[in-house]
Amino acid sequence: MINKIEKIRQNIAEFRPKTQADIEEFRVRILGRKGELTELFEEFKTVAPEMKRELGKKMNELKNFAQDTINQLKTDFESQEIECERTDMTRPASADGIGSRHPISLVKNEIFDIFKRIGFTLTDGPEIEDDFHVFSALNFPPEHPARDMQDTFFIEKNPDILLRTHTSSLEVRTMERQKPPIRVICPGRVFRNEAISYRAHCIFHQVEGLYIDENVSFADLKQAILYFAKEMFGEQTQIRLRPSYFPFTEPSAEVDVSCNLCGGKGCPVCKQTGWLEIMGAGMTDPNVLEACGIDSKKYTGFAFGMGVERIAMLKYGVKDLRLYFENDLRFLEQFEAAL
Repeated sequence: MINKIEKIRQNIAEFRPKTQADIEEFRVRILGRKGELTELFEEFKTVAPEMKRELGKKMNELKNFAQDTINQLKTDFESQEIECERTDMTRPASADGIGSRHPISLVKNEIFDIFKRIGFTLTDGPEIEDDFHVFSALNFPPEHPARDMQDTFFIEKNPDILLRTHTSSLEVRTMERQKPPIRVICPGRVFRNEAISYRAHCIFHQVEGLYIDENVSFADLKQAILYFAKEMFGEQTQIRLRPSYFPFTEPSAEVDVSCNLCGGKGCPVCKQTGWLEIMGAGMTDPNVLEACGIDSKKYTGFAFGMGVERIAMLKYGVKDLRLYFENDLRFLEQFEAAL
């Protein structure tokens, strides 16, 4: 009989009605004239005298528990009905805003898709890096003036731990764990201690690429970049390569695309030249290959790196990259259709 009492108590505790009718039906099933408690009290008459005191106490507690639970359920439902009556159900629904991806995410995804079509895969790595992966493995000798090209944020004044200044560190990590052929895209957020303006920021996003195999040439690099530019900005886009210097590539080049903000006529963003720099590129320096355990006499390769904000400026006609970081809904709502 004790088991029956506990089972009924459990059923009462677990009861979850959906309507007032459910509560009334449950009340009749438990407390009605032919309900489970009534049957239990009939059975109680046959219990041995020495057990009646203990069982009687449990049955009275069960009856009170059932009554209190049912009363509370009724009260809860009545409160809900009153609240519904206070609500004007004929009032028009509020218009919920449609979300969208951030323009930086949109451009990153498009860059990924373009390079995936020609065989590149994605890789990832830490934002807090060490000197070897950010500088030393990339042909930056200690105290070399090239280290001053990027004003670095160091962690707790430790000269060996820093916030990465470029995603080239991901290329190093890839070369350490993977043998050629290597064809990867390395996206990520990077940090440089620079003054914030409409053309620069201390935090920005980069996408770098690395291709290493036998007989890779500068012509392969140029064709890959031209393919990217036309896919990203349109078939009419032109590129030009200007000689430059990077410690980790030789030869090196700055890559410009025709400015589609002004149609090549000149504007403040392109400094009246009709061209806008979008990336640096070059053939991977043999010293970098050797530092990562790759035979530079057998393999050659190229690398490139671009700022995502700069690409987004060109693609969407944005003339101030600070807008990407201000979370101004008036700006972000313009990209609702670009999901």
